[in-house]
Amino acid sequence: MGTLNSAAAIALPPTLFLTDVDVARLTDWQAAFDALRSAYASPIAAAMVPPRSMARGDGTWLRGLTAVSPSGRHMGCKLISASMKARRASYLVSLFEQETMGLAALIDGNRITGIRTAATAAVAVDAAAPRKPLSVAVIGSGFEAKGLLAALAAVRNISRVRVFSPTPANREKFASTVSEEHGLDIEAAASASGAIEGADVVLCAARSRDESPVIRGDWLAPGMTVVSIGSTLPEQREVDEQTIARASLIVADMPEEVAHDTGDMLAATRAGVDFAGKLVSLADLVGGKAMRKPDDIVLYKSVGSALQDVITAEMLLARARAMGIGTEMAHSIVPVAK
Repeated sequence: MGTLNSAAAIALPPTLFLTDVDVARLTDWQAAFDALRSAYASPIAAAMVPPRSMARGDGTWLRGLTAVSPSGRHMGCKLISASMKARRASYLVSLFEQETMGLAALIDGNRITGIRTAATAAVAVDAAAPRKPLSVAVIGSGFEAKGLLAALAAVRNISRVRVFSPTPANREKFASTVSEEHGLDIEAAASASGAIEGADVVLCAARSRDESPVIRGDWLAPGMTVVSIGSTLPEQREVDEQTIARASLIVADMPEEVAHDTGDMLAATRAGVDFAGKLVSLADLVGGKAMRKPDDIVLYKSVGSALQDVITAEMLLARARAMGIGTEMAHSIVPVAK
């Protein structure tokens, strides 16, 4: 293995730092969708997106997610620091040039998780849902729910939206705010089942306080596409076992993590639901290796991945350079002696 020669550091083009305000200005749903769809249509070796790692302290943790972009331009890492005592979290995404190993960008990652989660869900829905104006049900009224709907509305024609949230004021505010922002025909529903009735697509970004499922399989009709992003840990629940049993196709951004690390799938396993034969990767769906039939119920389960973070960060960096946004910082690189 080579050794580092710090005396021979080489100056490189400056690193671009993007603040949270910069990221807000640079966010573009269509651009994020296009970048992520292209990535999932490309060959992605398992080594390019390794399992995430986590260092734990006393009530604190630091999680690292790394990936190599199939674009050939960058590789990167998202770091998440969190304190359960202080109830705070901080996010940072770094991008390195694959050709030079130079540090291309440091990006405040506060918004990136929401951007990549919603845009990747839009990629899944676009690949699975029928080619017609979509009737959409939204379960949840928070930041994630708004992002899911905004990303989908940017790439597909939506005919109608019904939203349900347990708090009437929250769902009414969601309906009025989103209708004004996106010009959608949206109404608040009195129940989750009422919101879902007649929908082509169900966008779920909600968990109950007691972690009981908020989506039940007997509410679903043939042909529906269900998006579930709220159950990413073993103790979390969002959809019930019947939803998983009735789904003809279960699409996952990270199949192994979805199958073995999410509360919904663990509960289904305990209930004797055999889903292994219908669990496919998002790349297989986008690439046409996995196909749905018109009456199939399709469930997209997401835990998020570093690939999505890196691809989204690449999109933001490209737009920042084109628009002259960001702060440049000096940067050098150390060669490795043979």
